[in-house]
Parts: sequence; C-alpha cells; structure tokens
Amino acid sequence: MTLNIDSDSCNRCGICSTVCPMGVITPANKTTPPVLPEKKQSACISCGQCEVFCPPGAITVGNPGRKAEKGWNGKDMPPDLLDIYLKSRRSIRNYLAEPVSRDTILSLLDIARYAASGGNGQPVEWLVMEDREDVKKVAALTIEWMQTLVGTPHPMSGYIPSLVSAWDAGVDVICRGAPHLLFAHVPEDNPMAQVDGIIALTHVDVAAPAFGVGTCWGGFVAMAGRSHQPLMEMLHLPKGRIPLYAMMFGYPRFKPLNIPERKPLSVTWY
Repeated sequence: MTLNIDSDSCNRCGICSTVCPMGVITPANKTTPPVLPEKKQSACISCGQCEVFCPPGAITVGNPGRKAEKGWNGKDMPPDLLDIYLKSRRSIRNYLAEPVSRDTILSLLDIARYAASGGNGQPVEWLVMEDREDVKKVAALTIEWMQTLVGTPHPMSGYIPSLVSAWDAGVDVICRGAPHLLFAHVPEDNPMAQVDGIIALTHVDVAAPAFGVGTCWGGFVAMAGRSHQPLMEMLHLPKGRIPLYAMMFGYPRFKPLNIPERKPLSVTWY
C-alpha cells in the first residue's frame, strides 16, 4: 500500500510517527515532512492510523490522489442515546416478506469492512443469500445434519427430536423464515481470522437496526455449514476458505419497543 504525504499541508506535528503501531514512519522535523523509508515499506500493515490521526489531513494511505474521508468529530452523539440504541438491539425471529435492498446490504457490509482485525489482515469475506428459497434449502440441510447426530454423544443430540418435530410440523426453527442469510467466511489456515470474522459480524449486527434491519445469529446453520458436506457444497466457497458463522436478516415483523432485564453487571477491579 502507498503512503501519500502532502508536504505542503503537513504541519510537522509528529503525530503520524507516534501512532504508527509498526514504528516505520520516520518522524518529521521543522523542515522535512515524515517519510516511510523504502526499506520499511514491507513492514507497513496499511492500518491507516497515520491518516486517521493527521490533524491537517496531509496523509492518505492507498491510491495517490485519494482524498481522506472525514471521520466522526467526537461530538453530537449523546452517551445516553448510544446507551439506549445498543441496549435495544434484539435478535429478530419474525420477519416481513419484503426483501432488503442490495444497496442497504452493501451499506451494512461496508461498515463491517472497517472492523478491527489482527495485524489489519482484513481476512473476512461475505456470502449473501438473497433468495428466500435458498434460505429454506439451507434450513432443510441443517435439519438433515441434525438428524445425523441423534443417538451420538454430540451435546445437541438431546435437543434434536423436538427441533425436528417442529420442522416437520411446518415451523422453521432454523432460519425463522428470514428472507436472507449472511455468511462470513475466512481463510482456513488463519486461526486469528475466526475472531476477526466474529468482530465483523458484530459490526453488522450492531449497525443493522439503524437501517431498519433485524438480525439473528444463526448458530445451527453455522455448525452445519462447517461439517455437513451437502451444505458446504451448496455454499460453494472458494478453495481454502471456510464458513465462520451465519446471520439471518430481514425487516422485522414487530418493532422492539422495550428493554428487558439482564443479569446484574459483574466486574472485578484489579
């Protein structure tokens, strides 16, 4: 990645070299702007911290000529409003038939693109199922996987008969009738990527209500997607990539209006 420094705009404050987590930016002095020496370029992880914290916006990471996008100014977000917003987040299990537009889905995933990842590896990619019929097929294959666990030592085996019974009665206990499914997938040989994927999915989960979208973590689908060959074949991910987790989403049939009780806060101070 290219580090672009506008020497005319640079005020020689030294912040960029201070915040660089890899310590590869040579500090500025009164007459010379900061620089990323050629011999250190391979150590740059393109995290963008230098760009983020540059007061005059003199640094950009990426294509030459790219303009820095202004971030939040640290104002106009009352903590009490954020408190209510986050506490109001709910798992949605009843959906309207109306599909979520591709533009809205892309906006959510673009937010998740900025989620933290180890070493700024950004290993998470996405598979979006837009067709409700495909979601139903995934639910059916998940039930099929569950049935293979009956009578085994698997920790879920005791719950399966009631789930299968409900499915046979026409109740979608797997995907809850959601119009869409989202899969985060990561490289199979990168153990850190599994945490990165959960962080990215959490960004989607937290941002979704602002777009009027409801989500629900698809644990059953996630387990089946990693071990049931027919479902793995249906997902048809690129070689070397594995499904990390699944999330149902769509427009909620009912609007969350109240905040339920939770366990008391437990904190140990050290």
